[in-house]
Amino acid sequence: MIPSDLEIAQAAKMLPITEIAAKMGLEEDEIILYGKYKAKIEFEAVLERLKDKPNGKLIDVTAINPTPLGEGKTVTSIGLTQALGKIGKNVCLTLREPSLGPVFGIKGGAAGGGYSQVVPMEDLNLHFTGDIHAVGAANNLLAAMIDTHILLGNKLNIDPLSVSWRRVVDISDRALRDIVVGLGGRANGYPRQTGFDITVASEVMAILALATSLKDLRQRLGKIVIGTTYDGQPVTAEDLGAAGAMTVLLKDALKPNLIQTLEYQPCIMHTGPFANIAHGNNSIVADLVALKCADYVVTESGFGADMGAEKMMNIKCRYMGITPDCVVITCTIRALKMHGGAFDVRPGKPIDEELVKKENMPALEKGCENLTKHIENMKLFGVPVVVTINRRVTDTEAEIELVKKIAEQAGVVACVPIDVWAKGGAGGTEAAEAVVEACNQPKNFKFLYELDWPIKQKIETIATKIYGADGVDYSPEAERKIELFTKLGYDKLPICMAKTQYSLSHDPNLKGAPKGFRLPIRDIRASVGAGFLYPLCGEMMTMPGLPSRPAAVDVDIDENGRTVGLF
Repeated sequence: MIPSDLEIAQAAKMLPITEIAAKMGLEEDEIILYGKYKAKIEFEAVLERLKDKPNGKLIDVTAINPTPLGEGKTVTSIGLTQALGKIGKNVCLTLREPSLGPVFGIKGGAAGGGYSQVVPMEDLNLHFTGDIHAVGAANNLLAAMIDTHILLGNKLNIDPLSVSWRRVVDISDRALRDIVVGLGGRANGYPRQTGFDITVASEVMAILALATSLKDLRQRLGKIVIGTTYDGQPVTAEDLGAAGAMTVLLKDALKPNLIQTLEYQPCIMHTGPFANIAHGNNSIVADLVALKCADYVVTESGFGADMGAEKMMNIKCRYMGITPDCVVITCTIRALKMHGGAFDVRPGKPIDEELVKKENMPALEKGCENLTKHIENMKLFGVPVVVTINRRVTDTEAEIELVKKIAEQAGVVACVPIDVWAKGGAGGTEAAEAVVEACNQPKNFKFLYELDWPIKQKIETIATKIYGADGVDYSPEAERKIELFTKLGYDKLPICMAKTQYSLSHDPNLKGAPKGFRLPIRDIRASVGAGFLYPLCGEMMTMPGLPSRPAAVDVDIDENGRTVGLF
């Protein structure tokens, strides 16, 4: 019997992080120790020293649309990294930092699982090196300065009804989605309606992930637009005098964090933007360092390929100037059966394991339409694709062969089952070989849209080509925002769609590869500092809620003071 993920992590024999850094080729003065097993990287010094060294190959791991429990994308990313190490490759992994929202919500921890984990698991799932707290502090400092400015003179002539900047907290808390601040008399501020987002959905987090230097971070923070004046002119964090202090709060958070896999490959874990709200990829600086220090870099784009991977290509790659050499789409037989209608899955409710175990070839074949669409979408960017099947013990050979056949017909380099959860790197060596082969194939990378296209044309291109929608419907508020943002010159920014991760559409109930639907856009927000516009599709929320039985219920301390139930 395989121990729990937490038991495996707690039993792991970690190397001192100084040894992991040395293995990467980092020099002693290029890391800042956070105890024995964590460090921050002085990335600007590393990039300057290695500026003439060629970059390694970049591998982006993504997935089909998952069940609410996830399909092991992080397990796949870590397992593939360990497997590349098994076949003798110099490899580095880059991942996002976990948010406390999912950790204490539905999914639990985000360090991988089984024998494909990164460690120290408890640290990275909880407060880690404080980066997410720093983002929250910087975000909320700006929020406090906005309300204080409006109350005490309002020299910038800010229209309180135009303020779009919200406070954040890194806990899923639906009660904070819509609130009124400033109640209790004049001393407490100007009353207005606002709300909270989860910290990882903050524009500050997106900026931290997309900044390429401390100077770039400072400039991006200054460009944050918090609202407008009464005559419609944008008001920025720079106008309020907040950007400098925000930069100081984030100065150390900009430095990437170094940890390790269970098989001692380096992992740079940095920033944590959600993929269903923000752009869903780890920091640019983490990738840049990894690409100078390794021949192969495995990174991960959040949720389905219609979310994080599309944003990786159209947003992150534009600012990073580097494009993936291979895309890995991971899937499970379980999720494909769900997409084929074999069973219904609701967030916060357990999956009927009896239906998962039951072989259902018609449902599986139907569900593979979701996989095929994601393959087609990634090929639109001109990048070779490998599919991995994250195998469960209940999967049959017939089911595996059917998925392989359908994936190969869709034009992938290879479709390979993996067993990295139970076997670590040894369970993914065939996939590692396929990824190396894919990275050696020519790529013809192209963006899905041009930045000078009108806002609507960019949105509609994503909706029709990636999601399969017949068209897009805009609310009056969205139409107003498009007119405003075009007038202000924000129409040249890329698009970061905020929508459900559970479907290619805006509706989590539409499984497989839905057709005959139109994408509703209820609002559009401008993240000018981050450098994108994000339309809100359907009922998408920027603050999640806890399920009826959150994962937090199982987390505790045992009689020896050790954490239990975290993952």
